[in-house]
Amino acid sequence: MKKIIGFTAGAFDMFHVGHLNLLKNAKARCDYLIVGVNTDNLIASYKNKLSIVPLEERMQIVGAVKYVDEVIPVDTLDKEVIWKKKMFDVVFIGDDWKGSKRWNETEQVMSMHSVEVIYLPYTLGTTSTVLREKLMML
Repeated sequence: MKKIIGFTAGAFDMFHVGHLNLLKNAKARCDYLIVGVNTDNLIASYKNKLSIVPLEERMQIVGAVKYVDEVIPVDTLDKEVIWKKKMFDVVFIGDDWKGSKRWNETEQVMSMHSVEVIYLPYTLGTTSTVLREKLMML
C-alpha cells in the first residue's frame, strides 16, 4: 500500500496550540508529514510584518514536534513549486482559508497533479497576531 505524503506550511511564528492542532490533525491523515516553514522574506511579503522568531529557530521548533517527519524552508506561496520538489499527495490548510480566491486557485492547480487539498479545523482564539497584540499591552 502506498504511503500518503502530506504537506502543510506556515510562518509558525510564536508557536502556539493552533499550530500544534494543525500539525496533529494533518499527521492523522497521512503517513509522512512535510512541513514548510515560511522564510522571513516570504512572511514580510504577504503579512507586511516581520517574524519575531528567526527562521532557523522556527524550523527547530516545528521539527521537534512529534507529528512532523520533515521540515523545509519555504520561500513561495505557490504549492505547485513546492510539489515539484517534494511530490506530496495531499496539502493541509486551515478551514479559515476555504473559499478564498488563492485557495480555490490552489485546489485547481493541485488537482491537475492528483493532489488533494484538505481543510482542517481552524483553532479559534489563538493566533500569533493575538499573541503579538497581548504582548504589546504589557
